[in-house]
Amino acid sequence: MTALITGASRGIGKAIALELASLGYELSLVGREAPALESVQKECSAKGVRAEIIQADLSEEKSWTGIIERTVGAFGGLDLLVNCAGLSQAGNFTEVSPEDWDRIFTVNAKAPFFICQAALPYLKQSGKPIVINIASVVGFKGYANQSVYSSSKHALTGFTKVFAKEVQPFGIRVHLISPGGVATEMVTKMRPDIDSSELIQPEEIAKIVQFIVSLDGNGTIDQFYIRRYSSLAFD
Repeated sequence: MTALITGASRGIGKAIALELASLGYELSLVGREAPALESVQKECSAKGVRAEIIQADLSEEKSWTGIIERTVGAFGGLDLLVNCAGLSQAGNFTEVSPEDWDRIFTVNAKAPFFICQAALPYLKQSGKPIVINIASVVGFKGYANQSVYSSSKHALTGFTKVFAKEVQPFGIRVHLISPGGVATEMVTKMRPDIDSSELIQPEEIAKIVQFIVSLDGNGTIDQFYIRRYSSLAFD
């Protein structure tokens, strides 16, 4: 089984890569920074699986089909796609420039859309095709000073819902994971007000991915919302 993970160099993406390596997946690790990717590659390889790195900037449209083609070229197919790469920006909406909007929407919403499009022919050939999009609680809630980030995650959430319906006839299972505050560099910058000891650990998100790929019966779960235990239940 082969998995492609964007944003694999750190945070949630790295944790997912290591979890999938433990499950025996061959891995295509996508990220912007080669040294960080090489470090994750080494950790995954130590678990006895093949892991290849693809240095790519998802803000560049030419990278979207390229990462799929290089993955399939290296491994011969694709079974699991995890869209995890993301950008954020904090600040009042009056401070957002058109350039900020385009940059964040390109990585958070446009890139996953067209990566899924490019991956579709190969997912159709898999015996157990799965797509997992990592969104956020801000994809269905609104938080002050997160206007462009929230908008992009709302877009990713909406796309995932439609995509899941359109590929269901091909046996492709699509899942959306929408976490609250996770202990990553991004969240630390966006929400310095949150006690770091209360943040969700990236490995907790990886365990959800482990659960998803273990499902092979008639039941499925479309969306996972995981909140900080210290936040208000059913809010």
